[in-house]
Amino acid sequence: MTQTLSLSSLVSLYFMLAIMAMYLIPLCYWQLRVLRGQRMENPDDSVDDWHLQRIHYGMAFADLFISIPVNIVGIILVFVSPLWGYYGLALVSFWWLWAGVMATSTSLRFEKPKINLMWFLVFPFGALIGACYIIWTIVHFEQIYTM
Repeated sequence: MTQTLSLSSLVSLYFMLAIMAMYLIPLCYWQLRVLRGQRMENPDDSVDDWHLQRIHYGMAFADLFISIPVNIVGIILVFVSPLWGYYGLALVSFWWLWAGVMATSTSLRFEKPKINLMWFLVFPFGALIGACYIIWTIVHFEQIYTM
């Protein structure tokens, strides 16, 4: 399936996969700390503490046991069985888009943050990655989902 993609399409796909893989490392570390009950200070001066807001525990659990493993398997499957990899990454991209938009809008509405690089990486960057993959999928839909 990847044989039908142009060189620029493959380069953009591999670039997105590399960014996803690198983003998973701090995400996993962050969510493990939240799941263990440690308070995590955000760059907008808010705190992720599931003792105070139980939703943080659910999101950390979903990231660690669903989103991150599916993303890792999806990246691997793009090289082994591309169709299944594309399906898995599309599902995870919707999660990243939703979670990123939710966290960003909450931060902007309730915390009034100083928008800097760290804030951008913590809040909207995951949504941007998810949106980029979804757009890439829509552009290449016929090439990647037809046999």
